[in-house]
Amino acid sequence: MKILLTNDDGFHADGIQELYKSLSERHEVFLVAPEKNCSGFSASISYTTQVEIDQVSETEFIVKGTPADCVYFGLFSLMDKDIDIVISGINHGANIGNDVIYSGTVGAAVGGRKLKYPPIAISVASYSTLNINFIVNKSSELIDKIIKLPAIFDGKVFNINFPDLNEKKCKGIKVTGVAKRDIPAKPIEVESENDNKRYRYNLSGKPIKESITTDADALQDGFISVSILDYGLDNPNLREKLTDFIYE
Repeated sequence: MKILLTNDDGFHADGIQELYKSLSERHEVFLVAPEKNCSGFSASISYTTQVEIDQVSETEFIVKGTPADCVYFGLFSLMDKDIDIVISGINHGANIGNDVIYSGTVGAAVGGRKLKYPPIAISVASYSTLNINFIVNKSSELIDKIIKLPAIFDGKVFNINFPDLNEKKCKGIKVTGVAKRDIPAKPIEVESENDNKRYRYNLSGKPIKESITTDADALQDGFISVSILDYGLDNPNLREKLTDFIYE
């Protein structure tokens, strides 16, 4: 299998480097990642600027752009190969709930929706992962399962989140819904030397408890979460209902 591997933490991040080593043992892997951390970049692209790309080796590239740039240039410019799947991660820090909208990890995966296999975003709920070997090995297992799924899953994005637990403490895997979050905390005001106010983003809102098992629930309970994200961007049923109102 030919894999385009990317992330939003940057080329030198431990998560992507360890996953690259592991996947390269059985697959042809092309590592195309941003030069620096691009967390929160979603699927943004460097549309109005030129993007510089450094080739590190025959299969490794550093892109001075966004995670979505990495997928675009990786698929259509950097290699004369038909890529089978885009895998994004392993990201440091969970990507659950509404945060998937902003996630550069998920945003990069979205660019691989029309390939042979559905794209996969992988994250771990820690910024200094203690159990990277277990997470890498389990990621490989889940990738093998996802590429065998029937055609009904084509075009979807799989979002996997790991608790930072070792194999003995991890309770297993749950297929989950995507959590909804409450109102986020107020922005943090940062001191400034002039009259202009400066702010930083604060924490996302807490996950709202629902009747279904969500990605947030699974992580909290010590399970690996596997969610399906649909980027079809159209809802035929709602479109039909809207037509009745617009044309009345």
